[in-house]
Amino acid sequence: MEQTIEKSRLQRFFNSDVWFSFKASPVAIVSLVVTMIMILGAVFAPLLAPQDPFDLIVIDIMDASMPPAWNDFGDARFLLGTDDQGRGILSTILYGARISLIVGFSSVVFAMVVGIALGLISGYVGGRTDAIIMRIADIQLSFPAILIALLIDGVARGIVPKEMHTDLSIYVLIFAIGISGWVQYARTVRGSTLVEKNKEYVQAARVIGIRPMTILRRHVLPNVMGPVMVIATIHLALAIITEATLSFLGVGVPPTTPSLGTLIRIGNEYLFSGDWWITIFPGAALVILVLAVNLLGDWLRDALNPKLR
Repeated sequence: MEQTIEKSRLQRFFNSDVWFSFKASPVAIVSLVVTMIMILGAVFAPLLAPQDPFDLIVIDIMDASMPPAWNDFGDARFLLGTDDQGRGILSTILYGARISLIVGFSSVVFAMVVGIALGLISGYVGGRTDAIIMRIADIQLSFPAILIALLIDGVARGIVPKEMHTDLSIYVLIFAIGISGWVQYARTVRGSTLVEKNKEYVQAARVIGIRPMTILRRHVLPNVMGPVMVIATIHLALAIITEATLSFLGVGVPPTTPSLGTLIRIGNEYLFSGDWWITIFPGAALVILVLAVNLLGDWLRDALNPKLR
């Protein structure tokens, strides 16, 4: 029975307008392939990376600042060269993309949960609750997201003991990026909830005595998830950029952690001394990842827009 239901769902998906739009868009196909390659490379970094950048036993400072392997002074062990600590750039990119994706996905999920919850409550309850939540959202929108993330990160560093900064840095970064991005979800969900709550099926659920939280979870939430998924896809790219920016500024992950932003910051210090590969390759990986996710989000927005069908 369950297998029949799953087959039916798959058939409906493959016969849907979204799948047809995906097959007809070469940009979406290439973006998805590139995104999946980057994600799989990060997930399986321990298996694919030639070197573990966290293992001090295999890192030799004498290998520091080696050029790419095709250079006359390069080493075949390090295809893209090494950084100032002797870590292979290819290995650090794979592990760095893993950290960037973990922070990006986690902060997006956190922002989604907060934004969807506040948006549902604001749109369904209305009145003073709606006014308070939306005024807070308006105030936050008046500040750049990176400034809010910097503020939260700075406050957390002042509260948390210094000996715990390294252990909690990623969690603080996820919270800072996530709390700076909940507004877009809340405003979108609120608008959709205002429309859905006046429809007949919601009014019928009220009449028969279903609790408001049950109505929101079973009836309203599934109907507002389309726009939310589009925002989440685009927000993932922004979250990765924000993480890289904070790490580049020195307030993200610790310098010993090979995040893409950290690698770019380290390489920037050696850029004019001729060690261009330390910053160029991590920067290119960041650009490719963000561009692929952004293009995928743009396609998803158009595919789910009924006016463009």
